[in-house]
Amino acid sequence: MKPSQHKGLERLYRRRVPPHEVVTTDLARELVELSREIRRQLGLLVNRSGDVEYVIVGDERGLYIPELSDYPLGKKLLRELRLIHTHLKGESLTDDDLTDLALLRLDLVAALQLSPVEGQFSIQIGYLAPHTPGKAPYRTDRPQPFSRFDLDFSAFVETLETSLHQAANGTRVVKKGEERGILISVTKASLDEAEDSIEELKELARTAGVEVLDTVIQRPRQFNPRFLMGEGKMRDVVIRALQLNASLLVFDQELSPTQIRSISAMTELKVIDRSQLILDIFARRAQSLDGKVQVELAQLKYLLPRLTGRGVQMSRLMGGIGGRGPGETKLEIDRRRIRDRIARLEKELKELSHGRYQRRQKRVRAGLPIISIVGYTNAGKSTLLNTLTQSDVFTEDLLFATLDTSTRRLRFPRDREVIITDTVGFIRSLPKSLMGAFKATLEELQDADLLLHLVDCSNPRFEEHISQVETILEELDLGAKPRLLVFNKADLLPDMKKRDPLTAMKVRQVSRRLDAIAISATDRKSLAPLMDELQRRFWSNEAAAE
Repeated sequence: MKPSQHKGLERLYRRRVPPHEVVTTDLARELVELSREIRRQLGLLVNRSGDVEYVIVGDERGLYIPELSDYPLGKKLLRELRLIHTHLKGESLTDDDLTDLALLRLDLVAALQLSPVEGQFSIQIGYLAPHTPGKAPYRTDRPQPFSRFDLDFSAFVETLETSLHQAANGTRVVKKGEERGILISVTKASLDEAEDSIEELKELARTAGVEVLDTVIQRPRQFNPRFLMGEGKMRDVVIRALQLNASLLVFDQELSPTQIRSISAMTELKVIDRSQLILDIFARRAQSLDGKVQVELAQLKYLLPRLTGRGVQMSRLMGGIGGRGPGETKLEIDRRRIRDRIARLEKELKELSHGRYQRRQKRVRAGLPIISIVGYTNAGKSTLLNTLTQSDVFTEDLLFATLDTSTRRLRFPRDREVIITDTVGFIRSLPKSLMGAFKATLEELQDADLLLHLVDCSNPRFEEHISQVETILEELDLGAKPRLLVFNKADLLPDMKKRDPLTAMKVRQVSRRLDAIAISATDRKSLAPLMDELQRRFWSNEAAAE
């Protein structure tokens, strides 16, 4: 470009627009003339005070909007910037223009459409619209000659923000710090399996305190290595999230570090996967020193490969000729600190493990039978322990309500006792790093004389839960341990017969086939068959001798 053209571009930065105008006539004419002269699209990003924040030089067909780090979106529904740019061939707002409008949450996008007649041009504007199912997230006005264009921008953007807030939040008041998320599943499994998995992810989100605004299931022919789902679908999801004022995207599948970076580059929303959500729940629920150490260790191991720098400038410069430089970068220092912390935590975990081993040996030497309650998360394990032993272990209708191992004595008639242990619940697709983080709970299972497999028979997916727990027990080399299958929440079966007779019939069939005992963990009277079976298993020889 010529020096005069450079100066013309620099002058644009010094122009101001009155807050009530989209763009002044003089500024619009100057922008059009300069764009026609250099044969490139020109764009201005103007804030609500009327200052020109960015001057963008594109090519003949479009322009690239830079990173708007000075205007973060945060909790706002609009970025408080408007884009005014030229279209050399007089074309209407393009799909790229409208996608930028929706993704960047601009106040407004305006195209100055050049005419073959010098000095004449039209204007067309596009703006965001409240969410309406089946309709685009934006509206566009018809082009009109610039001389006839009249819009009070201040009043327009105030009305727009009000309507967007009402559509996103309805009459509900959003609490400060509350997370609002969209759940996403990208899988090749059947639709039924995908829906079951997303329902479980909903429960995990509820446990973590996330309000679920929407769910998205995609079953692609092949996974996108950058976004997991297709890029176009990913843009639609991000736009939908921004419309609903979401702050979080939660993927049901584990994301690679590259995928997290790519998705985060497209949006300012937080992006997490199922593993990270479970880790957050674990961090909230762990109470004992064992649990806290194990959770922190799992979090650091998850975080280490996901630490990223900003390109080649973050790589370490080695010593020697041509390689001398600043030494370790911040990224490498962070990685080294995490590795050091992992080493310290693993050492601390070994020491705690030794203490647990000694306590378990005392129980073994006491000669008392040991029962461990296992099962899918939220099956009622802690409730059963409380009812059997009249304890007060924390219980709540949440996944992973209790993570720390709880051990109690259970008394039987004739001064007989057993030791009964409540363990952390299992869940499908539990990453091995998370299973490894709870070795304390799994160590308790190694010493058990009997595994009490508790099943929530009121859950329509109870058969799958049984299969998942059995699979995990096999992976833990506990497949040979004696087991007793117990169907909990049997008091809900009468209602289930009316609501879902097929599942109720299946419960009865599976119970007979697997010889399960039906109980209600909240009703002590219903536990009599279970107590009788435990006595028969542990003291049958004594009863025969008598």
